[in-house]
Amino acid sequence: MQPSRFPPVDQTRRRLLASATAALAAMQLDPISPAIAQPAAAPPRASGFPALKQIEAGVLTIGYVDAGPSDGPVVILLHGWPYDIHSYIDVVPVLAARGYRVIVPHLRGYGTTRFLSDATPRNGQQAALAVDVIALMDALKIEKAVLGGYDWGARTANIVAALWPQRVKAMVSVSGYLIGSQSANRMPLPPKAEQDWWYQYYFATERGRLGYQQNTHDFARLIWQTASPRWAFDDATFARSAASLDNPDHVSITIHNYRWRLGLVEGEARYDDLEQRLAQAPSIAVPTITLEGDANGAPHPDPAAYARKFSGWYQHRTLSGGVGHNPPQEAPAAFAEAIIAVDRA
Repeated sequence: MQPSRFPPVDQTRRRLLASATAALAAMQLDPISPAIAQPAAAPPRASGFPALKQIEAGVLTIGYVDAGPSDGPVVILLHGWPYDIHSYIDVVPVLAARGYRVIVPHLRGYGTTRFLSDATPRNGQQAALAVDVIALMDALKIEKAVLGGYDWGARTANIVAALWPQRVKAMVSVSGYLIGSQSANRMPLPPKAEQDWWYQYYFATERGRLGYQQNTHDFARLIWQTASPRWAFDDATFARSAASLDNPDHVSITIHNYRWRLGLVEGEARYDDLEQRLAQAPSIAVPTITLEGDANGAPHPDPAAYARKFSGWYQHRTLSGGVGHNPPQEAPAAFAEAIIAVDRA
């Protein structure tokens, strides 16, 4: 493990576990209906993460949270775009207090995660992000983990579970099955669905790249608001995560991701075999709970469309009460409970 090259977060593991104790006292872990999941009362807001760690893994040096007992069963939580690790700020202490070792990495292009070489392509294709997770697990000597994610993080968790099921004990995936392919993305959608993806087409242009580069924080705030129209996040909450978007590779990774989806740019040849397997829409056999917020304003599939993609133990939960696209931050108690439940499945 490499020592951190970046300023540490100013909170300690002790303060995290203290807040976890309070969170557990306030939390209701009653069984949640598979059909309609009522979010449990939110635990008290955590004061902060412990000091971030940094480790070389694959082509990256990855910044990550490492909370809970070092010998506990491992949970890896993956964030989406344009959010960051703080989506899990209130989930981590609950899981840590239940004995889990919780790893929350900054994805490539976020926070303190950096490429080891200037020559490495700033590639945002789906297989690359999944390989990053396997590289992180290898670097940390983690053989198997429960995965949880939403947005890009859910897609990444899906891919790891599909291609490396021996490394995944179970999974919680917001919006279900999100594995895609360039060939599938060539097929047009109904007009309203195409409209919902407006930013994908914006990013396909040079004007869009410049616009995102010049207005990254304003753009991210707009996405947060439209994707979670009933989430009343405050300026401090947004600013805490928006700082992670100042990563020097963030814009390049974002633009490449969306252009790659549409087949407008190439990926790396090293991932061709993986992408060919993913293009077959492989089923996922590990125990899985899928979640969906009842007020998700971002493009997302209907749960009935993907249920058969999960061939092992499976349950879907709809989070009611105005939960949008970012359930771990909007309904942290319900998300944490899903992680615990799928681990026991």
